[in-house]
Amino acid sequence: MDRLDAMATLLAVVDTGSFTAASRKLHVPITTVSRRIAELEAHLRTRLLQRTTRKLTLTDAGIPYIAACRSVIEQLEEAERAAAGEYQSPRGDLTISAPLICRAHLLPVIAEFLTQFVDIRVNFRFTDHLVDLHDDRIDVAIRVGNLPDSNRHARRVGTMHRIVCASPDYLARRGEPKSLTDLDAHDCICNELFDPQGIWRFVTPTGVADVPVRPRVTFNTTEATIDAGLAGLGLLRVYSALITPAIRAGDLRPVLSEFPQPGVPVHLLHDGASMAPLKVRAFVDFCAPRMQARIMA
Repeated sequence: MDRLDAMATLLAVVDTGSFTAASRKLHVPITTVSRRIAELEAHLRTRLLQRTTRKLTLTDAGIPYIAACRSVIEQLEEAERAAAGEYQSPRGDLTISAPLICRAHLLPVIAEFLTQFVDIRVNFRFTDHLVDLHDDRIDVAIRVGNLPDSNRHARRVGTMHRIVCASPDYLARRGEPKSLTDLDAHDCICNELFDPQGIWRFVTPTGVADVPVRPRVTFNTTEATIDAGLAGLGLLRVYSALITPAIRAGDLRPVLSEFPQPGVPVHLLHDGASMAPLKVRAFVDFCAPRMQARIMA
């Protein structure tokens, strides 16, 4: 039995929640996963996992053992990075996760970064869905929104704002809303990630107001939301950076500008549990001031 392989397999089973998901994550047959766990339990002479038809849980013996496994694997990965020279010069593979709304700001920065750091290869994952840095093997994540308490290291790079707008064709047909109460008479285009309750928040002279809107159509991607607005399906609320070109071209027109949206913070996030590899620190130090300049421009 290769004990490290068995420990890594146990971690994958616990983190993914099943033998089947672990086999997909590790790219090995499910029989291999089962064999490694069985051999590890036989070696330890104790059961680590309690398996039922509905779920998989750690036994009392498995809880401290999985914590020890995680520590061993993390220390081994740190040692491998050090041996490969990551702590002497920025090099290696860098996996970055970012929401689609940051693409316009981020891509020019990445192009400049790759020119300067020729030994770093970047793997981008653009998604509006929240990812887990540890489980998804993410080195740096760009997050838009308030951060929950965690042991991650966060560096704020600015604030983004959303605006309400619509196509000139829609406004010609339905009229332009002049007050927040006018929204009740309008078709609205919502995004299930950013408008899950159909509530739009505005800043008014008397404070923050949460205004219920009437979603005529709801999408799960920002691109589809914008396309629907361009097609004249209703009012939409999106980050200004994404629609500045459409507004300048006259394809979309802002409304309710006297009632701005509250600002949303933008952070660079990475694992703060131990000293970050030099490639991560190099990217964060390079990216943060440039992202801030672009967001605040």
